[in-house]
Amino acid sequence: MRLRLAVALFCAAASLFAITRAEDPYRFYSWNITYGDIYPLGVRQTGLLINGQFPGPDIHSVTNDNLIINVFNNLNESFLLSWNGIQQRRNSYEDGVFGTTCPIPPGKNFTYILQVKDQIGSFYYYPSLGFHKAAGAFGGIRILSRPRIPVPFPDPAGDYTVLIGDWYKSNHTVLQAQLDSGRKLPFPDGILINGQNEAYNGSCIAFAGKTYRLRISNVGLQNSLNFRIQNHRLTLVEVEGTHTLQTSYSSVDLHLGQSCSVLFTADQPTQDYYIVVNTRFTNPVLTTTGILRYSNSAGPVSGPPPGGPTIQIDWSLNQARSMRTNLTASGPRPNPQGSYHYGLVNTTRTIRLANSAGQVNGKQRYAVNSVSFVQPDTPLKLADYFKIGGVFRPGSISDNPYGGGIYTDISVLNADYRAFLEIVFQNDEDIVQSWHLNGYSFFVVG
Repeated sequence: MRLRLAVALFCAAASLFAITRAEDPYRFYSWNITYGDIYPLGVRQTGLLINGQFPGPDIHSVTNDNLIINVFNNLNESFLLSWNGIQQRRNSYEDGVFGTTCPIPPGKNFTYILQVKDQIGSFYYYPSLGFHKAAGAFGGIRILSRPRIPVPFPDPAGDYTVLIGDWYKSNHTVLQAQLDSGRKLPFPDGILINGQNEAYNGSCIAFAGKTYRLRISNVGLQNSLNFRIQNHRLTLVEVEGTHTLQTSYSSVDLHLGQSCSVLFTADQPTQDYYIVVNTRFTNPVLTTTGILRYSNSAGPVSGPPPGGPTIQIDWSLNQARSMRTNLTASGPRPNPQGSYHYGLVNTTRTIRLANSAGQVNGKQRYAVNSVSFVQPDTPLKLADYFKIGGVFRPGSISDNPYGGGIYTDISVLNADYRAFLEIVFQNDEDIVQSWHLNGYSFFVVG
């Protein structure tokens, strides 16, 4: 009897231990969203702060962590945060754009419950309503591999988030009013590196001979950007959660919304070097600089910042084509990332999405296949889940552009579950267009 009882107690304890061990870790965040004075381009403007910070705090996590982020909206307008690149598995309700998530009313809070299930890599979050992205409230997200999962490069001496983006001196409300009055956005006033412009010369300290990881995200509004460090090579190792073949570049292009990780080694004579970011495909070209400072630096930077690509389209396209998935490296699980044979799957449907711009009722509007989206009173995911009629109609946007004028509608494409779709993005405008495909996984380097 004692033996049976001991065995039973042991089994119960083992089961309890297994249950305790089975749940993935939780990380809790409490964020207060407020207005505050910021001076990124040397003039006072109203920014959006998270716990008093501009940019917002980094989120550090590990594969499979559960993120519990309680957001208190202390603004006088509704607010939402979107998690760029975090997969919303099975349900995209908390993805944080109006079509999927209810806005957080003024004076209220909402708790985002996210799991970075089977993900690694570099991403960022940003506000998705009311042109808030032009005021701040964005920050970096990093998802580290679990300790037992091999990473295809040695641990760096330092791991830093670098948020780059174009910026305006005008408040976000002024910019929104310009669009509402029928005008397009003006040319940006400057470029920020981690919320600072060259007037403040933000610097990065490096020790000679050490290798560092930079997680770079373009969090701007409309311009592609080029990033480089004077006299240092950048080795690409990861793009939005995918380990890449380790290709060396003199500089790296990042289009809107893109994130990547590069390694650089402090292997030059010990002095200060320029960190340079400039706009791509624009005239004029905006440039800003920071400083890479060796710990035992023998002198400051001298001369002009090193030049880089500006309007060369082929240069950017060739670099994008050179980025390849590292098929022999582990992703979030202890096995290689594998090979992809999507070309062998029969395409069941092709959707061609063409963007356009124009005025509707005196406001500047942008459209896809001639439809400019308007916000319904009920978010689409809620209407779909609770089967609320009259909110939207599936198929209210066509599979192909037909060349008609812009009109407003609650545009919703209809698709079959697990159908294999080919989606073609068509840009007839004279500026670069970036598409944000929310909530799901896309192979940037596939």
